Amino acid sequence: MQKIRKGDKVVVLSGKDKGRTGEVLRVLPKEDKAVVRGVNQVRRHQRQTQSQEGGIITKEAPIHVSNIAVADPKDGKPTRVGFRVEKDGKKVRFAKRSGEVING
Repeated sequence: MQKIRKGDKVVVLSGKDKGRTGEVLRVLPKEDKAVVRGVNQVRRHQRQTQSQEGGIITKEAPIHVSNIAVADPKDGKPTRVGFRVEKDGKKVRFAKRSGEVING
């Protein structure tokens, strides 16, 4: 089970987008990176194809997972993630800051 998963709300801890929040669109576990909506945007030249128009497009580039932290479900501040087994035997992720279970 991974600490950061697709769909999580995360806060950027360092870099040019420090302090910004967004949703994880994709996780790249082999490279220890994640793509976050609206964070680490880069401009790329795109050649025109039958389906897509050419020009300069803006898209999100992957960011290293050490530079992002899951947002606490209670107050939205960055928190570390822990694991525990619930009474029904399910393993869940929880926010170490508030103790609340992280959905997803």
